[in-house]
Amino acid sequence: MQLARTPRVGPVTFFQLLARYGSATKALKSLPSLAGRGLAQRIPQRAIIKREWEETIALGGEILCASEPEFSPLLRENAPPPPILTAIGDIALLQRRCIAIVGARQASAAGRKLARDIAIGLGEAGFVIVSGMARGIDGEAHAASLSSGTIAVLGGGVDHVYPPQHARLYDAIRTQGLLISESPLGHRATARDFPRRNRIITGMAEGVVIIEAAERSGSLISARTALEQNREVMAVPGSPLEPRAAGSNRLLRDGATLVRHAEDVIEALSSPRDRTLRAPSNANFSSAPTPNEDVPQHQVEAVKSALSPNAVPIAEIAKAAGIGVPRCATILVELELTGLAITYSGGLASLAY
Repeated sequence: MQLARTPRVGPVTFFQLLARYGSATKALKSLPSLAGRGLAQRIPQRAIIKREWEETIALGGEILCASEPEFSPLLRENAPPPPILTAIGDIALLQRRCIAIVGARQASAAGRKLARDIAIGLGEAGFVIVSGMARGIDGEAHAASLSSGTIAVLGGGVDHVYPPQHARLYDAIRTQGLLISESPLGHRATARDFPRRNRIITGMAEGVVIIEAAERSGSLISARTALEQNREVMAVPGSPLEPRAAGSNRLLRDGATLVRHAEDVIEALSSPRDRTLRAPSNANFSSAPTPNEDVPQHQVEAVKSALSPNAVPIAEIAKAAGIGVPRCATILVELELTGLAITYSGGLASLAY
């Protein structure tokens, strides 16, 4: 928890540090030499971590590490998964087959009914419904699957109800389903938290169903993320005259699977086809230079020169820098710790903002 809660140590850097140093304790001790005293001073004190742990237990929650058997099996396959999750509710739901349902916040009455009907049908077939507890489609899918199994992935801490209009739904999921978050207790969600939340939603599901997504919407980002994770992307068609369905219809035009009800979803999962897009090449997170192996400065400079403001696959950065992917990934860890680069799940990296 202490390493995962350290600023600038995202999932990619977390697992690279573990691979390089062998344990979280040794990785924490190495941070001053890798990133300077400034970052070392921002490592959360053990007393703070202990308090978070105790407060989580007091709320009836648990801390789940990616290496533990209770962790979602599909989410663990991500490259890499979130190192830790905070969970409140029935963690056994993580071991069941999951389907994500996401869509418009300002959903139509028809869209809301479709979300309920599909969620009920999938629940009766034994699937757990995963979504983000947003207004509209997300909320309808959760409410319809309370009795059969639902998981809400939150952008803020699991103790932060967002949106506030869903306070009753939050309480119901906490009692009958499962609330999970990568964020610490007390964290209030900001815009930068939702891409990470969406990656968890699609990562633990076998496929994602999009209902009423506009041309520029978070649901389309979830669809792209699902494709990167090699998940089945399905969309419910809408009227060409309905702006709320423009993104969903474009997904269908680009090769997403058309679904109308739960039976279509189940059929799509029983015979998955080739995805329209493929995930970018992932860095090798298990192979890294040993702590005693110095990285030549010219290689560091070559990686810095190959970075751009846009996230690109680490394999392409390594090729441009003329070095191997494991070495490139190690250099990116140090650049991220010094605030010069950002690495992302899915094997991507960019210059820091």
